[in-house]
Amino acid sequence: VQLQASGGGGVVHAGDSLRLSCTVSGRTINNLDMAWFRRAPGKEREFVSADNRRSGNMYYADNVKGRFTISRDNAKDTVYLQMSNLKPEDSAVYYCAAGPRNTDYDMEYEYDYWGQGTQVTVSS
Repeated sequence: VQLQASGGGGVVHAGDSLRLSCTVSGRTINNLDMAWFRRAPGKEREFVSADNRRSGNMYYADNVKGRFTISRDNAKDTVYLQMSNLKPEDSAVYYCAAGPRNTDYDMEYEYDYWGQGTQVTVSS
């Protein structure tokens, strides 16, 4: 199973919007719960957002709630992270992750598969 994240790589300004994509190959995301994490320079990787395919619930870290939206297109085996009203503190490498069951959705151990990360840089 491979996860390919994209959508970052450039520099955006504070207040801008950006959409990240994560395409999964080797397994259908119909059977996977998906998540986004991020790591800022000098910090540990942190949870950003996740979804649960059984309940349809979506989860967000407090510092992105109301600004970020996770969604998926099962037909394309792709999950998205729509980010709005970006702030400089959102600058980080964003990783998508997938696992069969994310009961503890904000914990890295719930996810068996990880993408390589895509850089998001927000200037003030």
